[in-house]
Amino acid sequence: MTTRRFPRRMLRLCTVTISALLVAAALGAPAQADPETPPVQPVTALPLPPELDPGFYNPPAETVAATAPGAIIAVRQVDVANFGIIPLNVDAWQVSYRSNNSRDEAIPAVATLIKPRGTSPTPRKLLSVQIAEDSTAGYCAPSYALQHLSASALLGQIVAPAEFLFAQSALQMGWAVVIPDHEGPNSAYAAGPLAGRITLDGIRAATDFGPLGVGHTAPIGMYGYSGGSIPTGHAAELHKTYAPELNIVAAAAGGVGADLGAALEMANNQATSGLVLGAVLGLAREYPDFDRFLDQRLNPLGQALKAIKAPLCVQYQSALVPFLNIKGLINSPDPLREPVVQAMVEDTRLGRTLPDMPLFLWHSQWDEILPLHSTNQLVDTYCKDPNASVQYTRDGASEHVVAEVVGGPAAILWLRDRLDGVPAQSGCTTTDMPSMLGTPGELEMLNSTLGETVASFFGKPIGAA
Repeated sequence: MTTRRFPRRMLRLCTVTISALLVAAALGAPAQADPETPPVQPVTALPLPPELDPGFYNPPAETVAATAPGAIIAVRQVDVANFGIIPLNVDAWQVSYRSNNSRDEAIPAVATLIKPRGTSPTPRKLLSVQIAEDSTAGYCAPSYALQHLSASALLGQIVAPAEFLFAQSALQMGWAVVIPDHEGPNSAYAAGPLAGRITLDGIRAATDFGPLGVGHTAPIGMYGYSGGSIPTGHAAELHKTYAPELNIVAAAAGGVGADLGAALEMANNQATSGLVLGAVLGLAREYPDFDRFLDQRLNPLGQALKAIKAPLCVQYQSALVPFLNIKGLINSPDPLREPVVQAMVEDTRLGRTLPDMPLFLWHSQWDEILPLHSTNQLVDTYCKDPNASVQYTRDGASEHVVAEVVGGPAAILWLRDRLDGVPAQSGCTTTDMPSMLGTPGELEMLNSTLGETVASFFGKPIGAA
């Protein structure tokens, strides 16, 4: 074993060196930020997870509080890669910025900004991609998981590198991309109002960052699936009151987490109970009253699982304790009827207000993680308003994971039209499809995206003609 480690280390070192030289050659000179933007820190050879990088991820509280929501506190260049191994030929940065929690208290946040190669009309279009973190540890966050030589995928964050392919389809079309760590500094998994604010402030940071080439008038879209649908949906609902200056023209969300109480009911005693229990524990990190309730009411097994699951990424959150009676861990005849639980569930439920942008929603008819009836109800709630613009598709030949594979490209195509200025269909439509693979133009887009992604493995610049 010892004789094989040295060559691998040398290979990793050479890969980092060559990647840095390619970026330097392509840029010619370091990008100059706007005068109000902090100096850009250079790429580091080995990325550090948030737990080992508090200076960037958790700046002093007084610095955060003195900063406006969305304003950049620190910025650094990073190398992003497929599965943490294969570097992408793009420009990428991380920004630390101020956001607010669900009580409108100042908190730090981090997002990854990615700019493709090649020229683009000014301003460059922007897509905010909310990856499904579904985890309760900082090293599971996209900002770490997407970096070259990140160990996140080996430690259980398997969703981020997979969903990164959808961000790459946007880059291939010449769009810029922002990917927020929407769970915030405490990894508050499933806390939608928090995640919506972090998402909107990440977009603010992206439009303020000059080297990204977006600016304040650029058309902006939002995309998220499953755990990423939660921040996307809440950001869409919060837009008109929290960040109305942002030119967000469309939002697409699939496998929608519309009602977390209904999701818990569905998961109880089922194979997905471990994943949903992780969300319960993540919500306690954002809702102090709910956290106190769990401390007082969790039985010994629940307390043990709370400690065991705290440092886990999505793969192990899902694999640990399937078929668990989640409600049975709480000393209550019916936890969902407890006032503190009802208040938290109500605060995180989508449908409290109609988003002021067109929506593309989709859901598997056989979804085993997030209930279809909750998304049906959400669409019905939105569409009671005559101003609603909702295109809703129910896929008949998928379950939860496959529904993103077949529906995500259709969502990107729909977003492309909106960002190109094509008006969305007015009113609401609900369509049941045997498979969303039948969406016109989807197979061609899939082929193009996969072909460009494979070419990028060999160093082809993403977004260049």
